Amino acid sequence: MALVRKNLRQLGAKPPVINTELMKTTSAAKIRRQMIEDGDDPKAALPDYRLNLVREARAKLAMTQAEMAALTKIPLATLRNWEQGRTAPDAAAKALFKLIVHKPKENAKILQR
Repeated sequence: MALVRKNLRQLGAKPPVINTELMKTTSAAKIRRQMIEDGDDPKAALPDYRLNLVREARAKLAMTQAEMAALTKIPLATLRNWEQGRTAPDAAAKALFKLIVHKPKENAKILQR
């Protein structure tokens, strides 16, 4: 579907046309296919935020977000976004947090040097 840009005056000039017949005849399978084509699979599993690697690493060290950000030299806002699932860490950051989860005290000492 093409993206059409309109200003407020253009939007108010003509009411939208809603094809109710098309809406009635569109099957759930067709809607799902269109959602998948748009990059959103409605049957995909939702992320389990309890399995958050960054949060798990921080919990193992019993640190605040600010302390973890200072230890890893990662901006606090970035760390918060990762923990809250708004963005995902890249492969290098994931590897760092896996190391911290595996051996928290030893790797924290290394990072503090």
